[in-house]
Amino acid sequence: MSEQRCAVVAILGAPNAGKSTLVNTLVGAKVAAVTQKVQTTRTLVRGIAMRDDVQLVLIDTPGVFAPTKRLERAMVAAAWSALEGADAVVHVVDAPAHANKGTAAERHSVEDAKSITAALDQREIDSILVLNKVDAVARPALLEVTRELVEQGRYTDVFMISAKRGDGVDDLARTLAGRAPEGPWLFPEDQTMDAPARVLAAEITREKAFLRLHEELPYELTVETDAWEERKDGSVKIDQTIFVARESQRKIAIGAKGQSIKTIGEMARKDLEEVLGRRVHLFLHVKVAENW
Repeated sequence: MSEQRCAVVAILGAPNAGKSTLVNTLVGAKVAAVTQKVQTTRTLVRGIAMRDDVQLVLIDTPGVFAPTKRLERAMVAAAWSALEGADAVVHVVDAPAHANKGTAAERHSVEDAKSITAALDQREIDSILVLNKVDAVARPALLEVTRELVEQGRYTDVFMISAKRGDGVDDLARTLAGRAPEGPWLFPEDQTMDAPARVLAAEITREKAFLRLHEELPYELTVETDAWEERKDGSVKIDQTIFVARESQRKIAIGAKGQSIKTIGEMARKDLEEVLGRRVHLFLHVKVAENW
């Protein structure tokens, strides 16, 4: 029997670089919320991937950016805290944003990535540069982006991937596994995340709320699982509350004639049934959080 090996890998990057998609692809299951909105990940999510006798504990972090609000500062601090005890860090970069730099969001992404590169340069930890969404960038532009980033930082490896399509992800996984130190696995072999099902259920509903509400609500929106009832027929009844900051936001989340909350519930229920492998009865409520 071969010796067990285990590596804790922090996944860092600017908002919307594709960190959660990469974690989900590496794990082979949905463990992190994925939307086109930035700052979908609010807390540290640990996905667990197996490569032969190696366990990779992948810490999906909130996007690193220049924070202005208290909540934003807490989110960025949580991202950097992921490096504590990590064996390696994967810096995920939005390649099209760096190649184009056309919109304000793209320029912010470039500046955020530069800040991360500079900060990693001061830390004693193996740092791997991952350029994501490379299928959307012409090769000459991609090579120029790679050159610029490599010159700015201190990276042990560079990978060009499409996390959404899975291109190049296996090569990254093999490299991470190959460098994993000897040591016992931290989780059972068949476990894909360290958060309980109630937390995963809340993350899935929050993802669907972002998808439905687009730019109408800020990132203060959060979801809590209030009750989880196992039923005799094998199904599960889940009660959740979507918390918002103001009464006006509560009305937006509910929607005209309850259409928004109904759509969010339908999308979340579909994902939950797929993840849990059984029928789900989902009941959603929207409340204004006191002392937000």
